[in-house]
Amino acid sequence: MSRDFQATAKRVLAIESRAIEGLISTIDENFSRACEILLACKGRVIVTGMGKSGHIGNKLAATLASTGTPSFFVHPAEASHGDLGMITVDDVVLALSNSGETGEVLTILPVIKRKGTPMISLTGRQDSTLARQSDVHLHVAVTEEACPLNLAPTSSTTAALALGDALAIALLEARGFTAEDFAMSHPGGSLGRRLILKVEDVMHAGERLPTTPIDSPIAKALLEMTHKGLGMTAVLSNDGTLCGVFTDGDLRRMLDKAVDVHTQKINDVMTVNPVVISAGQLAAEALQIMEKKKINGLIVVDEMNKPVGALNMHDLLRAGVV
Repeated sequence: MSRDFQATAKRVLAIESRAIEGLISTIDENFSRACEILLACKGRVIVTGMGKSGHIGNKLAATLASTGTPSFFVHPAEASHGDLGMITVDDVVLALSNSGETGEVLTILPVIKRKGTPMISLTGRQDSTLARQSDVHLHVAVTEEACPLNLAPTSSTTAALALGDALAIALLEARGFTAEDFAMSHPGGSLGRRLILKVEDVMHAGERLPTTPIDSPIAKALLEMTHKGLGMTAVLSNDGTLCGVFTDGDLRRMLDKAVDVHTQKINDVMTVNPVVISAGQLAAEALQIMEKKKINGLIVVDEMNKPVGALNMHDLLRAGVV
């Protein structure tokens, strides 16, 4: 039998798109009240739901937590066997159930009520038990599931996920949540590394910093470069301030000339007024400078223009900044 998989995919996407679009007209004062309750929460947002709603709830809790609203997921069945102790009066419960009659969720309602914990529900039925027992109800009804049997949760879970995202982003904006705040919750991701990692976190300092006095012969600079393995050395004035840098590139250019590395001084072949960076700047800024100037390394200086570190492109690669 011939099957048109592409036609099925397009039909499913069209149905689910209409489900999300249909939510726009349902956004009213209840959504605002829900946001106000969540913003006023002194504890955690406890998300709960059974089955497919539980999977959506898990994702929603993760999204809230990563965007400035402390949150975690509690399985309603486990809640009935001890996990209700995780919920306090300072928390807010966010319950998901398409029918609003999920037994495991309704079982824990009396205890939540007794604790005095505010509850927001997302259901597809405004007259359901869960909707009526909630402090705020958000209506997430869909006209049809994408499943041809109209049984498997598809459009309904997509709609619940989208409305949950709308809550999370509304709270994010209300809190003035920034990219730096986001990075603090994602230190392992590339964005986090770019926004948090500083030059001082990746630079070579102390004994690992290659330095050469200005009156040294070129040979001494070459030995320092080889020993420290950064492809460059900072050249220091008599007072310890940076007066130049000698790099692999300078060495290649020097080879075109008749130079005696044992007698000629490093100040004759070094690059003066080198590009530098401070330890407190972001490592991502170091990357931008290297790419713009087409160089592979930077000397890190303090406010007195004394070298305190050095880094190259390989250091940024290892740190995951590139």
